[in-house]
Amino acid sequence: MMHAGSMAEVFQVFLRLGLTSFGGPIAHLAYFRDELVEKRGWLSEEQYAQLVALCQFMPGPASSQVGFCLGLMRAGWRGALAAFVAFTLPSVLLLLAFAGIYDQLGDTLGLSLIQGLKIVALAVVAHAVLGMAGKLCPDARRASIAVGALAGVLLIPMIATQVAVVVAGGLLGWLMLRQDSAGPIGSLPLRHGKSSGALLLGLAAAGLVALPVLAHAFAGTWQVAEAFYRSGALVFGGGHVVLPLLEESLVRPGLVDEQIFIAGYGAAQAVPGPLFSIAGYLGFMAEDGGWVVAMVAVLAMFAPGFLLVAGILPFWQALSARPGARQALAGVNAAVVGILGAALYQPLWQSAVDLPIDLVIAVAAFVLLQAWKCSALWVVVFCLATSALASYCGLRG
Repeated sequence: MMHAGSMAEVFQVFLRLGLTSFGGPIAHLAYFRDELVEKRGWLSEEQYAQLVALCQFMPGPASSQVGFCLGLMRAGWRGALAAFVAFTLPSVLLLLAFAGIYDQLGDTLGLSLIQGLKIVALAVVAHAVLGMAGKLCPDARRASIAVGALAGVLLIPMIATQVAVVVAGGLLGWLMLRQDSAGPIGSLPLRHGKSSGALLLGLAAAGLVALPVLAHAFAGTWQVAEAFYRSGALVFGGGHVVLPLLEESLVRPGLVDEQIFIAGYGAAQAVPGPLFSIAGYLGFMAEDGGWVVAMVAVLAMFAPGFLLVAGILPFWQALSARPGARQALAGVNAAVVGILGAALYQPLWQSAVDLPIDLVIAVAAFVLLQAWKCSALWVVVFCLATSALASYCGLRG
């Protein structure tokens, strides 16, 4: 069971994660697991997999939602706020600074550093998949569910497939696993009940109703807030999937120039933390934008996903206590392993490994994590340095 922590502790841990978590949402989940499950024991493997599975169902930024919930469970609502601010602020500030020098990243050094960050993500996710598979897929049935989930996600690469395989994993777990073999449910250490959950869900819905009215009446900042809130509330699949919605909401109405939008998307690939942080960049660069509009955009982008997942948690907890839930959740956990395994190949492997030297660096980084137990920060430094050295020595052509 998770022991109570402090807001300061949560902020410190997530600030470090916000500065070092390169590679997108799947890699973020692996970083969280390494730091908060393996090293700090904030949740058990089963509890963490449950949380990840829930966030796969929800609209919004899955990794940030997981981080928000981890802060909530560790130190209450102040902990949730600390987790969000600490994990998100570095990427928001870096994107604003990075946008000014983005045009200079077309040279060999810049490209090699970006390649090194991709390799970091590959090694971190491989380490997480191996660790989770050993604990969550200990028998043939659960291993088969994981392989089936992996196959489904790779062969039918759609966001809906991820939701479908999680549901199928739960159904197969309920049908195939015995009560005594499914392992513990891993009840989540919640600090709020169903009444609070219902209030949070109501607030999420109220935002979808009220903001369009305010945007129509006052335009300006309210129009920006409505565009980002709607995008954050309606997108499934995380960062990259939200970009078409943002383009529709910001570029076509003329709030943000198309070239500025594209440059921001490119810059977002090179910074740690959530891709949803691009909201700060776009808010700053929007017509009549600035620091205030940037912060409004960030809050509007993340708010619906946080309200929804925090609101659903008490109801999810009650559902998980029902008969048969242990087997179903064991199947869900196995499916989550399969989803992460699929992400290890596509997009991570296909994006990170172009040449033999990339594979050499990735394997070395994996050994640093798995065998030498190095922190992710040192692995980032290693991959950046060796990737730059490989380009300098002509190993990338």
